[in-house]
Amino acid sequence: MSPHILAIMIFSLCTGTLITITSSHWLLAWMGLEINTFAILPLMAQNQNPRAMEATVKYFIIQTAAATMLLFASISNAWLLGQWDIQQMNHPFTLTMVSTAIALKLGLAPMHAWFPEIIQGLSLPTGLILSTWQKLAPLSILLQLPTNNSMILTALGLLSILAGGWGGLNQTQLRKILGYSSVAHLGWMILVLEYMPALTFMAFIVYVILTFSMFLTFWYNKSGTINALSTSWTKTPIISTMSPLILLSLGGLPPLSGFLPKWMILSELTKQELMLTATVAALSALLSLYFYLRLSYAMALTTPPNNLPATLPWRINFLQPTMPLAISTMISLCILPLSPTTLALFSY
Repeated sequence: MSPHILAIMIFSLCTGTLITITSSHWLLAWMGLEINTFAILPLMAQNQNPRAMEATVKYFIIQTAAATMLLFASISNAWLLGQWDIQQMNHPFTLTMVSTAIALKLGLAPMHAWFPEIIQGLSLPTGLILSTWQKLAPLSILLQLPTNNSMILTALGLLSILAGGWGGLNQTQLRKILGYSSVAHLGWMILVLEYMPALTFMAFIVYVILTFSMFLTFWYNKSGTINALSTSWTKTPIISTMSPLILLSLGGLPPLSGFLPKWMILSELTKQELMLTATVAALSALLSLYFYLRLSYAMALTTPPNNLPATLPWRINFLQPTMPLAISTMISLCILPLSPTTLALFSY
């Protein structure tokens, strides 16, 4: 892709997200979501292969259906209540429809099946954008909605944690595993969104940092499957040492960084007297932890079944800058000691 076209697409991507985040009118928010969707389509289709084209078309259809549903719900709300403001979405029918549309846009269960399939057909950098930046705009709309749809959000959150953990158990493709991981983490964010939005934002920031590290690790490592990870120690020994810690951090294992948001979310749910919800979420997180352990085992504790050592790759010469991976890895491993400062920052 031409650098000029790439710059225009990235600028449009940022502009669409910012329009949605800063708007309180439904038409402006819808316009920002549409700009966001159309800006990422050329990035998804830049690899000229049938799998990428299929993923691009699927993504376009899903996002268009969700945006149409959202526009219909906002028009219905204006017809019923005479309000175009996002925070005045008070009619139960329109509120349910908007929540469903945003869940479809985000890839929340039970509308999650498209996300791992689409991310499997994309390159890892584009999949990283789809898993992180593209979640900001719908989350900002969900944050502005009235708080009288707690049952819907709790159901979506618990189903996403279960579906994200259960769906990733039998996968061998790394991008699908990261897709199901995204579904599960979104479930944790949605679960506490109504009670403490700042905690949702903190969980999203921690998730973005950890996911950024893992996508770049697999991209630099040129790995697409779990079996390919078994040669990591010969190609990238330092990355193979750090990556299991980041994977276990994604699983929420103490005393690593990913434990902080899960711990705080469970604490907040307990304060809201939702002990059953907190227990189900905590037990469902064990499903995700299993496939993170599986990846960690493949990277750190296995050797490839090869009798000829000369055929193994040895030390990749990176063509991409490695500084982003180094910075994100260090931040991923050092967030937890800074947790008091982090919590104080997000409490304002």
